[in-house]
Amino acid sequence: MRFTQAQFTNIIEGILTKEDGLNTILKTTLEALMKIERSEHQKRTLDYGNGYRYRKVFGHGKMIELKVPRTREGFYPVILGLLKDQQQEAHNLAFELYKSGLTTEQVGGIFDQLYGKYYGTSQVSRMFDDAREEISSWLNRPLDDYYPIVCIDATFIPTRRVDHVTKEAYYTVLGVRSDCTREVLGVFNFPTEGSTQWVSIFEQLRARGVQKIDLVVSDALTAIEDAVWKVYGNSQVQLCTIHLLRNYMKEVKPKHKKELAIDFNEVFRTDDRRDSKQEARSRFTAFCDKWAKYYPYFKKQKENPRTDLYFTYIRYDYRI
Repeated sequence: MRFTQAQFTNIIEGILTKEDGLNTILKTTLEALMKIERSEHQKRTLDYGNGYRYRKVFGHGKMIELKVPRTREGFYPVILGLLKDQQQEAHNLAFELYKSGLTTEQVGGIFDQLYGKYYGTSQVSRMFDDAREEISSWLNRPLDDYYPIVCIDATFIPTRRVDHVTKEAYYTVLGVRSDCTREVLGVFNFPTEGSTQWVSIFEQLRARGVQKIDLVVSDALTAIEDAVWKVYGNSQVQLCTIHLLRNYMKEVKPKHKKELAIDFNEVFRTDDRRDSKQEARSRFTAFCDKWAKYYPYFKKQKENPRTDLYFTYIRYDYRI
């Protein structure tokens, strides 16, 4: 049948005035494009048609079902590649919403508003399967057998567990390779932070191939050195001096903070090639004696057996 432009316009307008008319036109157009593409494919390859298969895609406010033409040898319409990208974008959106703290049920509700199609919790969960597999593969990948330096720390991030959100500890392990490049060895989630959890993490690192670590850099979490030595008995431990300074600042009056910081930096000289651990410990003793006159807290610090772990860096070249 041949139509004039006016007749064709009237037909389109008639369809659009009906409920779901726009999706009808979209469905008809896409299916027509795919049939034409199959015809061209058959001319080039002498392939044979083999009926249709059905594929659901997003339309205007709801899902539509397309008849996708097939051939015996295998035919994939170009338009399906675009629709596949659309589906991937929907999966990415769902994952971003879920990461932001929404439940799978809430994500499904938002998709109902955007696309006119409600996704149940199991459907939304399936959207994340690929991402979960990729993350799991990365978290369990084999590691090098030797890292000269490993830095460890934990941060607290709001995390949904069952039906509520609380801040939980995420332990991060950053390794420095022999060529001075860096690699995140892993991120581990526990509800709280403690040395016991670090033992479990170190054991996992060993199981993934890490046999030797020269130096572990950490904050002064209670018994962290014991956790390190339980798995990597020959590793050195360096406690973070920045954390130590922050702790000291909390113990003095505001008018003393600037002077204390200057004295502290004189103790921990990191650019002095001639420095020695004996001299550094002597400076630290003098530092504690000076401030213990005003704050008894510093007398206890001088006698703290863990103090040596703040001076491990002196064993290394001053440029490190």
